[in-house]
Amino acid sequence: MTPVQAALAPVTIMAGGNAFLRDRAFHALKQSALESRPDADTVTLDADDCDAYSFEEAVSPSLLSPSAIVLVDHLENANEALQKSLLAFCKEATATPLESSIVICQYAGGNKNKQLVTNLCKAGAYQEKVADLKTADSKLSFVMSEFQRYGRQVEPQAAQVLVSVLGDRVDELAAMCEQVCFDFDEDPVPLTLVEQYLTDNPQSSGFRVADLAVDGKGSQAVLAMRQGIEQGVDVLAMVGAITYKIRLLAKIASLDAGKITMGQVGASPWQIRSARRQLRGWTSGGMSAVIESLAHADAEAKGVGGDPVYALERAILLIARKGR
Repeated sequence: MTPVQAALAPVTIMAGGNAFLRDRAFHALKQSALESRPDADTVTLDADDCDAYSFEEAVSPSLLSPSAIVLVDHLENANEALQKSLLAFCKEATATPLESSIVICQYAGGNKNKQLVTNLCKAGAYQEKVADLKTADSKLSFVMSEFQRYGRQVEPQAAQVLVSVLGDRVDELAAMCEQVCFDFDEDPVPLTLVEQYLTDNPQSSGFRVADLAVDGKGSQAVLAMRQGIEQGVDVLAMVGAITYKIRLLAKIASLDAGKITMGQVGASPWQIRSARRQLRGWTSGGMSAVIESLAHADAEAKGVGGDPVYALERAILLIARKGR
């Protein structure tokens, strides 16, 4: 089913996957529905506190419009009465789709109210499953597709660098792809340009700090960390970027020891080559000490207590000493 066809379906469920992608698809579908029915009312409901009466009122004709576009968030929290109303509407609307209101639901996934989604689909609802972006390959494909959204191409290695820096924060990753396309005309966007952009951009300070620390430049890394924080970079994001780098080194060490396979590493060949060079001089004990230190900094950055900046500084200096 195309986006336009989905927008015209009486009931559509954006299900599971990455929260940012699900929310973006949810609102894109809303826009398509509005374009197909410009005179329709728009009603937003939250299943957390919505009752059956509110839903039935929303999908019913009003004095201003014979139909409505009803947005239902948190479908996984719908109570029993609301579930019955949704199912009844879906069965009735599927029989006369051109005359009914349009209901677009956002469902986080999991087991909660999973049967409701199954029943709605059996009654004629359309379910669009959202990608979860949990693997390195899926994140890389996402970056490539983001550039294509803006009519551009990006070199695979450049895309991999973007994933390395912001892969765990999909909203920021999408924003970075958009910003690069806006700021530069090169097509395809080359690796050198992305690396320079990331070095200059405060959002990527953690990636730069990690590289400096792993290269043994402890004082420079601490200075870069403090500058990044002064520029507004969140300490937790900084810890995340550095932890990503250290975990990659640990994975490569496990790969070389025959404990995991290449597929389990989830990194490109050039990343693996670079990590192997940086692993020289490390021991398993040193790696464990660094991971423990970063876990402590992560906990403090999440509000456990203490001084998260100081904890991060200690972790950075420990990385520069290869855990010794």
